[in-house]
Amino acid sequence: MTPVYITRLSSFLPHEPIDNDSMEDYLGLLGGKPSKARRLVLRNNGIKTRHYAMTLDGTPTETNASMAAKAVRGLEGEGLSLKDFEFLGTGTTSADQMVPSHSSMVHGELGHAPMEIAAFSGSCCSSMNAMRMAYLGIRSGEFNNAVSVGSEMLSNWMHAKNFEEEIRTKEELEQNPILAFEKDFLRWMLSDGAGAALLANKPNEKGISLRIDWMELRSYANQLDTCMFAGSDKNEDGSLTGWRQMTSSELKTNSPFSLKQDVRILGDNIVPRGIDHLEDIIAKRNVDLTKIDYFLPHLSSNFFRQKIITGLEERGIPIPAEKWFTNLEKVGNVGAASPYLMLDELFHSGKLKAGDVVFMMIPESARFSYAYLWLTVC
Repeated sequence: MTPVYITRLSSFLPHEPIDNDSMEDYLGLLGGKPSKARRLVLRNNGIKTRHYAMTLDGTPTETNASMAAKAVRGLEGEGLSLKDFEFLGTGTTSADQMVPSHSSMVHGELGHAPMEIAAFSGSCCSSMNAMRMAYLGIRSGEFNNAVSVGSEMLSNWMHAKNFEEEIRTKEELEQNPILAFEKDFLRWMLSDGAGAALLANKPNEKGISLRIDWMELRSYANQLDTCMFAGSDKNEDGSLTGWRQMTSSELKTNSPFSLKQDVRILGDNIVPRGIDHLEDIIAKRNVDLTKIDYFLPHLSSNFFRQKIITGLEERGIPIPAEKWFTNLEKVGNVGAASPYLMLDELFHSGKLKAGDVVFMMIPESARFSYAYLWLTVC
């Protein structure tokens, strides 16, 4: 089987960073009132700045597809151009439309030669599914190189204008805890951006590359109810009612297209199930975690940092805090783009040297999926 290397990484983050005090200026007020959840959520998630692809009045300045395309164009140079790329895989939570596929729209933005594409939807692990297909295509010899990209356009999805009709139908926002927390909660968590990776069957002749020694992905949807969802409402029995099953009145007043999270099951499952998966990988691949030089966990919130540390210690597989590398604090939670943004920053930091081991963990709360990557610098 052909070895696979990440040879280039690129990011696109729109506009200047936005601090915590300015967020509500961009996202707007629900019911004309400042959010009661904002300060609590920000205190727990530890995010200090993030990027929005829109102006203060809520006008978008990019699309998801345009940001993804800009990240892909950042992979060009030094003898490589878009026409040389053989495959494009995309992953996102927030495609600009339902049809055509997000990858079709990104390919259209790029405007270069016909090529094979694949689009993965979901949330954080969708971009890892895209990388997985790129990896397997090179591993099998089908491609010499392949591009995978993760991108999100979440700011205008979180804008107050999307909830105006629902708010008008409620007597008081404070009396509607679902809207006041489960919907408002994510407004202070998510942001915009894109990251891309070029995978190839040969390492760079100059500079470092990251050899992908293995990738492991697993879903626990067979065991757990939905946690994060959109285009639907969650019922008492854990099932979802999709938007096509709703009446026009329900579509108008329940904002089913807002992104929501069932925080009741999030905290109980997101960390333990990820460690379950890691324990299985260690047994399967005889993994020695002491060899890790850099641990890159995708954190939706710093709230989970200590929970992961404690959970790993309790299972007897600790990863020392000094090996952790994250950039959540300054770029925010950018969903499917976050793993790429982390890896890109580390790749270009000047810290990596030949032989270093980089270990990545990407959890997805939508219905609990996890991705792990083991990379060696060469």
